[in-house]
Amino acid sequence: MKQITMVRIYLTEAEECLKTLLNYLHDDSHVCGVTVLRGISGFGQSGKMHTAHLVDLSLDMPVIIEFFDTPEKITSVLSHLKHLVKPNHIVFWSASIIDN
Repeated sequence: MKQITMVRIYLTEAEECLKTLLNYLHDDSHVCGVTVLRGISGFGQSGKMHTAHLVDLSLDMPVIIEFFDTPEKITSVLSHLKHLVKPNHIVFWSASIIDN
């Protein structure tokens, strides 16, 4: 088993930093893996509900960006992300992966 750090970032599709963030994670930091999940409903500190309706054409749905890497690399990545993401929108925790 190998120790890693998992990171989860909560955004909405409409936030301008989404593309910048993905480009940074892929092109610059080269983290091990990134998954973007689109939520069907959610709200944050503002209390504004983001939800999908059949007649809704809005692209302001909740989005979760999740990624992992070594604890050392994640520490470096997080120091950069704090300038891209609003406060209180990033959580992280220690985890293990099964490696060969």
